[in-house]
Amino acid sequence: MFARYSQWANAHIIAACDTLDQIDLDAPREAFFPSIMKTLNHLLVGDTLWMARLRGEILQMGLADTPWPLYADYKAARIAIDDNMINYVDTLDDAALADVLTYKNVAGVTYATPRNVIMGHVFNHQTHHRGQLHSQLISAGHPSLEIDMIYFARLKGYSQ
Repeated sequence: MFARYSQWANAHIIAACDTLDQIDLDAPREAFFPSIMKTLNHLLVGDTLWMARLRGEILQMGLADTPWPLYADYKAARIAIDDNMINYVDTLDDAALADVLTYKNVAGVTYATPRNVIMGHVFNHQTHHRGQLHSQLISAGHPSLEIDMIYFARLKGYSQ
């Protein structure tokens, strides 16, 4: 459910960003990452790193890197990774979710964390930064987004 919610919420962010030009997306904005594009890239870098770790791969990316400086490239990569995440979580059973994953963070420190905790972090991290994106989008003149999980739950029949 969280993978599908994240895809839905990310699609709303993309739809909002589609109304802006590259200059607006790159313009300085108040948040931890100082533009919409830098915030979008941070989220996608984080998701890309975590998906690689979950598959036993090692990627060399920094959390403030901007591998997708152009919005069109970012958008294609975001859509692809959201599909990828759904496909990945759909393969996990209870045993796989409880399995402990050993990995190195971007600083090279080794950690061991249950896969379900990692997945919870990935989706919580997205929510955290989507909140910042929401504020940045409002500052760019976009109307407020209704992307709380309860809206998704009602739409998809998880709530009456």
